[in-house]
Order: sequence, then structure tokens, then C-alpha cells
Amino acid sequence: MIKMISLILGGGAGSRLYPLTEKRSKPAVPIAGKYRLIDIPISNCLNAGLKRMFVLTQYNSASLNAHIKNAYNFDIFTKGFVDILAAEQTPNSNEWFQGTADAVRQSQQHFMRHDFDYVLILSGDQLYHMDFEAVAKYHIEKKAEITIACLPVDARDATGFGIMKVDDKGMIPRFIEKPKADLLPNWVSEVSPVNKKRGKQYMASMGIYIFNRQTMIDLFEKYPEATDFGKEIIPTAIESGMRVAAYQYEGYWTDIGTIRSFFEANLELTDHIPSFNLFDNSTQIYTRARMLPPAKFYGGTQLNRALIAEGSIIHARLIDTAIIGIRSRIGENTVIKESIVMGNDYYQTLADIANSGEVPMGVGHYCHIEHAILDKDCRIGNNVVIKGGDHLVDVETESYVIRDGIVVVKKGAVIEEGTRIM
Repeated sequence: MIKMISLILGGGAGSRLYPLTEKRSKPAVPIAGKYRLIDIPISNCLNAGLKRMFVLTQYNSASLNAHIKNAYNFDIFTKGFVDILAAEQTPNSNEWFQGTADAVRQSQQHFMRHDFDYVLILSGDQLYHMDFEAVAKYHIEKKAEITIACLPVDARDATGFGIMKVDDKGMIPRFIEKPKADLLPNWVSEVSPVNKKRGKQYMASMGIYIFNRQTMIDLFEKYPEATDFGKEIIPTAIESGMRVAAYQYEGYWTDIGTIRSFFEANLELTDHIPSFNLFDNSTQIYTRARMLPPAKFYGGTQLNRALIAEGSIIHARLIDTAIIGIRSRIGENTVIKESIVMGNDYYQTLADIANSGEVPMGVGHYCHIEHAILDKDCRIGNNVVIKGGDHLVDVETESYVIRDGIVVVKKGAVIEEGTRIM
């Protein structure tokens, strides 16, 4: 049995995902109607038999902490856990986490007492399926001190990543952070024939690492001022001659870093055969088990390329290429196209809807929502038109934000009846 623990980094402020990160951390952002981003790395670990996980949190972490507490409870026989390690001030340090390596260093006192030979370090805001047991076996086979999961990319994308030069033995002798285009010819690595044909000849770090236990201890002791794995610890380890292996990953992977990437990754899940497969027994995605009723439809709603989460009550005329989240309410004759509706945290009672005098939670009657993201608990009045597109300039108001032509209605915001955003 491979003795390995997992450390999942909870991320920083996530400013590029604002306003979805206004009240929550990046890993807590809902995805695919019923999950949160943190469910992806945790599920990958569980599918590989890794049941000892620590999630390192700092920024806007209340929602993330609550989700983990409610979702991941193991019985006493598995000895599994998902523990939260929040940034804290101690007698040895009064600093918050300064980077990925610093977060792990400051958290050592909590996880080093466990019995493990290897530590798997993951990001909490990426979308992918990966067999971590296979990565660990590769690490052991290569007699590596560090293994980095790498993704073949083309020249256009390579300038935005840390790029590894991988030799014919699968080891990494050189590393460069975000190389300029004119340097790329010197950084070509051996890749599969399919990737070579596509021009994907550069090996980019995915921010997924396996360290030997003692290697991590030694690096932290030798470089106590280093705060980041990708910018400091990894390059220094390679330059010092450590055995650093590259695990070449061939599957789907995307970094949910911007509103645009979040929007596209979600809508791609509605494809006939999506690159990220939610419907697979071997790569199941786990999340909080909610005791919600099935989704309910009235009035002949037409559906095309839609994911509809449980507990939804829908009267819409058309839902096309859309994600509809849990407990969503959508009114009569409403059209939703190329959009994400995150749903609601709770149900309003019929009495509350009738007597409050406020716009009810959900989307009203005779609305047209297109190229938009409606965060949780939004209240969209009747006859509202929201049409995003490249013609719109970036702007922020009290109730919504426009980024890259996508209209993002803030969590809990109210859009009054008859509003036009287009």
C-alpha cells in the first residue's frame, strides 16, 4: 500500500473570478449545477483510494469550510478524513499564508504527525480526472524525489505556464517560468505523436506535485524564505540536481481562473460527449448529499443541451445550452440560452412569495436570459432581458458585473421587473 497524504490548496483572493469570489473562495464556487470546485480534487483522491486529505484555507473560507464539513464524513473503520487547515497566527509565525509553499510549510505541524512516505499537493480550482495512484506508482518507479504532473501545450499557451524540459528518461533537467515566444524552440520535449501533430510539444506544469516526505522537509529547511512551489521551490530543486520526474498527462484539464474559463468549462458539460465526463462509474464526482426532490417541469418546456439539478421547479418555454442549479425556480415562458443559473440555497414558502412584496427568488415570467451567469439566490423579476455578448464593455454595478461580454448577476442580487441589460 502506498502511504500518501493529500494537501489541497484553497487558493487566494481569486480576483479574476470576481464577483463569484466576492463572498466565497475559488474552490467553493459552484459548478455543473450541484457541485463545487473543491469536489474535483477530493473526488480524484477518493477514486484513487486516497482518504487522508487536508484542505488549506485562508480567503473567504466560511462557505468552503461548511461545504467540506457537510459533504465529507467517513465512518470510523476507513480512518479517512478531509480536515481543514486554516491560516493561523502562532508563536512561530504571525503571518498569513504568503504562497503555496508557505501555506504547506506553516501547516506542517498539523500533518507531519501522520504516517506517510509521500505527499500529494493539489490545487482546489481545476477541472480534470486523474488517477493519482498511477502518478504515485510512476513516482516510485522513477525513484524520483519530486514528480510534477505535466500537460502538453502548444506555443500559444506555453508562454502562460511554467515549462519543463523533459528528457528521454522522463526526468526534468531544466525549468523556465512563462518563457517568451522566442525562447520556445529550446524547450521542446518528447511527446506522443498525436500531440506532436497538434503542435503540443511543450510540457507545462499543472501545479500537481508529489514530494517524498524527507525531500519536502529538506527543501523547507534549506530554503526557509521560499514561498511558492512553482516559482521558487521547484526550479531550485531542479537546479540543485534533485531527481525531478515529469508525469505526462493526456486527458482533459482546465484551470478555472477567469469568468470566461469558468463559463466555457460549465457549458462544455452540456456537449453530447463532454471532454469532462460526469457520467462515469470509475471517475465519480462526490459532493454533499442533499435530500431534494426530483426536478419538476410544467407547460411543455423545451430542453436542449441542458443539465438540470435536483429540486428545480421549471415553467420555462426554452432552456438551451444551460446549467440549471439546485432548487432553481424559473417562471412561465422564460427563455434561458447559453447561461448558468446556480440555483438557490433554500426554498421560499408560497406564503412568503405571495405576501413579502419583494421579487421572489429565481427567474420570473417572460424573461430572456442569454450569455449570463446568475449566482445563487438571485431574484430576477418578470419581463427581464439579459443578453450578454462581445458588444458589452466591462462594467460593475451594485447588482451585476460584465466581464468578457458575460453578464454575472451577483449572489442574492435583485433585478427589478422590466430591466434590460443588453
